[in-house]
Amino acid sequence: MRLVVDLNRCQGYAQCAFLAPDVFTLYGEEALMYAPNVEEPQREQVRRAVAACPVQAISVDGVGKAGGQGGGQGGGQGGGHGGGHGR
Repeated sequence: MRLVVDLNRCQGYAQCAFLAPDVFTLYGEEALMYAPNVEEPQREQVRRAVAACPVQAISVDGVGKAGGQGGGQGGGQGGGHGGGHGR
């Protein structure tokens, strides 16, 4: 399972970090870091995190919640920046 987070759409609500903390980590109010390749043990948590994202910024396998485009931005361990504003 491969994840893509649309970091322009992400607002830092951190629902993903609450539901799948082994995959998503929010640093401060704006920096989201995530592991783009999800192993089997975390897949159900990630599916719940995708469904819970209030701005639908997370895609799985390049299809789905982020407008179906797969985004291709940021991501990876140590990568990424979320909005954190507009809460």
